[in-house]
Amino acid sequence: MLHHSHSGRLRPHEYTSYPMLFLLIIVVGIILTISSVRADTPGPQAGSVSLSGTFPKDPPKVAATISSPRNQQRFTSSPITVEGTCIKDTIVEIFKNNIFAGSTPCNDNGHYSLQIDILTGKNVLVAKIFDVLNQPGPDSQKIIVYYDSKALQGAALQPLNFDGSQLLLNTDAIYRGIFPGDELNMPINILGGTPPFAVNVQWGDLSNKIVPRKNNLAFKTGHVYEKPGTYQITIQATDFHSRVAFLTVAAIVNGQTAAKAAGNISKTSVNKLLVLWPFYTSAVAIIISFWLGERREKRILDKLPVHYHSTK
Repeated sequence: MLHHSHSGRLRPHEYTSYPMLFLLIIVVGIILTISSVRADTPGPQAGSVSLSGTFPKDPPKVAATISSPRNQQRFTSSPITVEGTCIKDTIVEIFKNNIFAGSTPCNDNGHYSLQIDILTGKNVLVAKIFDVLNQPGPDSQKIIVYYDSKALQGAALQPLNFDGSQLLLNTDAIYRGIFPGDELNMPINILGGTPPFAVNVQWGDLSNKIVPRKNNLAFKTGHVYEKPGTYQITIQATDFHSRVAFLTVAAIVNGQTAAKAAGNISKTSVNKLLVLWPFYTSAVAIIISFWLGERREKRILDKLPVHYHSTK
């Protein structure tokens, strides 16, 4: 309580600027109302179609290179590591004797590295480059390497061997357009070897799947990715005689579809607003109660005699 400067009466001291508080409450109420209207606006309905597109651009003009292995290099074991340079944000696919051997994204430093199986005898390695629209660039220079017997080095290109002496794996070169929550179905071909087979697929997200096979007929295996990104799928097969085949494939998982993203955002916003409105209403009620209390106290003090204030 403070003394009035003219009458000497005690008057209440106001610690709160109510006009500023009321202005702040009005602004917050307007923001919550606008947010509620926007969050409640329906997104794409069931059965609607969401369209997206990418502007065309020129395909890559610079070829990938193969810096390792060296030309005419000899190997006594498989798989081998293939490395080289490439254009950022592209996919590099390696082929051996025109057979797909593996794929990997080009890293931010403009390099790539992956392991591939090679065929017995002579192997002609070529690196092919593709952009995000799957447009091919020029092929790399050809690198010739040899696997196993020195006597075979002068021989012609070796065809696929289905008599069980060598085990190979094959699949599509690359997987694009998969979204989180959708299943990626990957066909796998087992070439050569002796059944039964055990195929271990590592999906690149710390999960793997072992598929037993009684024959070398083509089959499909599936996986669901939870997050978008570029994943390296590693496939390894073992046959009855403990022969091992190896294959690495790149898979690109896109971000959420527009319909799913809009639906999730709308539900999240509505849930948050349902929690905020009760707090807002309680805050308004408390401020109004304090304001009415002070008004009532002022009226009571104004009605008291002057000598009453002086004795206090």
